[in-house]
Amino acid sequence: MVRGRPILATMPVLRSRLDPASPEARGNHDAMAALVADLRGRQAAVAERGAGGDDRSIARHRERGKLPVRERIDRLLDPGSAFLELSPLAANGLYDDEAPSAGIVTGIGQVERTTVVIVANDATVKGGTYYPMTVKKHLRAQEIALENRLPCVYLVDSGGAFLPLQADVFPDRDHFGRIFYNQARMSAAGIPQVALVMGSSNSGGAFLPLQADVFPDRDHFGRIFYNQARMSAAGIPQVALVMGSSTAGGAYVPAMSDETVIVRGTGTIFLGGPPLVKAATGEEVSAEELGGGDVHTTTSGVADHLALDDEHAIALGRSIVANLNRKPPTPPWDRRSPEPPAVDPCGSADAADLYAAVSADPRRPVEIREIIARLVDGSRFHDFKPRYGETLVTGFAHIDGWPVGIVANDGILFSASALKGAHFIELCAQRRIPLVFLQNITGFMVGREYEAGGIAKDGAKMVTAVACAEVPKFTVIVGGSFGAGNYAMAGRAYQPRFLWTWPNSRISVMGGQQAARVLSTVGGPFKEDAARDAFEAPILATYEREGSPYFATARLWDDGVIDPLDTRRVLSLGIEAALHAPIPETRFGVFRM
Repeated sequence: MVRGRPILATMPVLRSRLDPASPEARGNHDAMAALVADLRGRQAAVAERGAGGDDRSIARHRERGKLPVRERIDRLLDPGSAFLELSPLAANGLYDDEAPSAGIVTGIGQVERTTVVIVANDATVKGGTYYPMTVKKHLRAQEIALENRLPCVYLVDSGGAFLPLQADVFPDRDHFGRIFYNQARMSAAGIPQVALVMGSSNSGGAFLPLQADVFPDRDHFGRIFYNQARMSAAGIPQVALVMGSSTAGGAYVPAMSDETVIVRGTGTIFLGGPPLVKAATGEEVSAEELGGGDVHTTTSGVADHLALDDEHAIALGRSIVANLNRKPPTPPWDRRSPEPPAVDPCGSADAADLYAAVSADPRRPVEIREIIARLVDGSRFHDFKPRYGETLVTGFAHIDGWPVGIVANDGILFSASALKGAHFIELCAQRRIPLVFLQNITGFMVGREYEAGGIAKDGAKMVTAVACAEVPKFTVIVGGSFGAGNYAMAGRAYQPRFLWTWPNSRISVMGGQQAARVLSTVGGPFKEDAARDAFEAPILATYEREGSPYFATARLWDDGVIDPLDTRRVLSLGIEAALHAPIPETRFGVFRM
């Protein structure tokens, strides 16, 4: 303490040097504003009709007495509380654009003052059936619940796997079955799971044309149920509200939850629906007779509570969550009073806004401290090793009151930068301080001098530190993310708790121009420049398309594309979610010296 005040209060304050009236600042602002407007338009197109069902589907849904998926979530959440939606643009541009948001809404919110993960099927999108990206999105939500020890609430209204793509959702490790594996593991971990059955839940209810894409592989449909088992084993509560169909393997979601609610008249649970029963046995039976609410709450015992309608099911679900008796462990750090950045991210008379701090030209470097100054509390930043490895900025700060260690790119990674990064990550792991990575990286330096100087082993030290550090890690791609630099900066493969991207971001194994030149060099020689250009043009076009943040988010390479002005908010919500899991001791592997 210094004169009765915390030492952290003496952190240096970052000052902005960006003139808000300069042509550069105005150009940067306008470019980012246009990108954000495009993002908002894409999000609105998905959100305005539930998760994306057409008007006719939604009208039929309401005629059956069922609420659209986002209304269900709104009623489940505590009034006025935040909802951190995950990957709202999943499957964007895939499957002929017939599965907006992948037909499922997932996110983190507060129910009865308890932080929970919500997984909600949208039956207005192909009957809530599971496309490959639906499976991946469901599995990602379970992964978040398991990593952060958060209870799961399932709003079930699904026809099972999308059979036309069955090979992409069924047999592999992370396919449909993994959902139920996860449920079991979460339960074993003591993580509660509650199921609200609001529609049909039956087996074999996959959307057949895609069956090979959803069924047999490790991370296909079955992985959902594997996860449920593992989550249960971890003591993670799981609650299912069956508000429609719960079909085929999907029947295991409510069957593997701690408590299950089913809605009379619309909720059904069965492994084999009426058509399959008739085909297999010749028996003719209605869906309600086969797997309706009365059957499962009086005879089979698959469900625990019978609801009269969606509203009643949601009220029962909230009551179940209120009785989970969940208390997060005491975190190893204290949250202090949040304060806004001294450099206003929305701009002021003497400082440009956050949009203006990001170069409109992706080839031009970004002064990363200008971004940090607009993200951290009071713009205070304790710069670690500021004169060493200067192309990597590391230091301590607070975001919305939470202490964090920041690792941010300010150029290409050299040996000194990598060593500095590894050192700082070790410090944060030892002090149990969460890490925030701000990615804008073209990769590691290459060339004879740098290879001889050990860039490979020095880069490996940083990669090892990132991989082994057990503190919660959060990644935001604020610019480019290329090659091995993605690994060193906690890319998706390195399991950050959350990863978000800005709408200006680009992600590829290397830049399009570099890739085109490498491939043309290998494929050459070309007698004329025109021939080389013709060879390189489709390569450049492919890299341009596949490097887009929307190409990435459609495939769940991230947890969502965000407005840069939302960065503080989503990081704070992510850190708060991470508080619910204990932080294990970090053990590093061998660092090659």
